[in-house]
Amino acid sequence: QLQLVESGGGLVQSGGSLRLSCAASGSIFSGAVMGWYRQAPGKQREFLARISNGGTTNYADSVKGRFTISRDNAKNTLYLQMNSLKPEDTAVYYCNAWTGAVYWGQGTQVTVSS
Repeated sequence: QLQLVESGGGLVQSGGSLRLSCAASGSIFSGAVMGWYRQAPGKQREFLARISNGGTTNYADSVKGRFTISRDNAKNTLYLQMNSLKPEDTAVYYCNAWTGAVYWGQGTQVTVSS
């Protein structure tokens, strides 16, 4: 079992930065493939980035070069550093874990003003 709690969302101006965190409970975090997704109002949930248990990363084209995913296995925490934010990045951001089973956090709101 794995519980995920996101934090770090908020209101930021266009061009600004935020760092999201996802704290995981449970001893299987280090073996999990972790990811970030987002969902804007009226839209489907969108993949943003993924990091393997070995540190290999993948990004959606929409965030490549602006967002950076990382993990600290010693702290059971996943991060998403978001730079050069745009109003279209406004959404609820979710962390995700895959261990064979899929787990989701409750989400954190990010709002980017123009």
